[in-house]
Amino acid sequence: MTQDEARARLDEFRVSIDEIDRRIVELINERTRVVEEIGRVKREAHLPVYEPKREEQVFENITSANQGPITPEAVRRIFERIIDEMRTIQRLKIVTPPEDSQC
Repeated sequence: MTQDEARARLDEFRVSIDEIDRRIVELINERTRVVEEIGRVKREAHLPVYEPKREEQVFENITSANQGPITPEAVRRIFERIIDEMRTIQRLKIVTPPEDSQC
């Protein structure tokens, strides 16, 4: 394979990666909308944001669904980061009541 052929193939792969990345962002935003609803329910019921047992269930779910080639450990690390961001969203945007409702 020549360098020009290699560059052309890499360009094709990168187009695919860009499309996949956009789909991932779409799914993360969909997940975030659900998390916001969960946060509202937790706020109304005075439940804590952090639920270690639920997080372990999420980790079990995603690692059991993983068919590879990414390792279960890598999937868990990715979801640890996602869950951390979701907790932040719940704390900052959901758990704290909107300012206008405090009047």
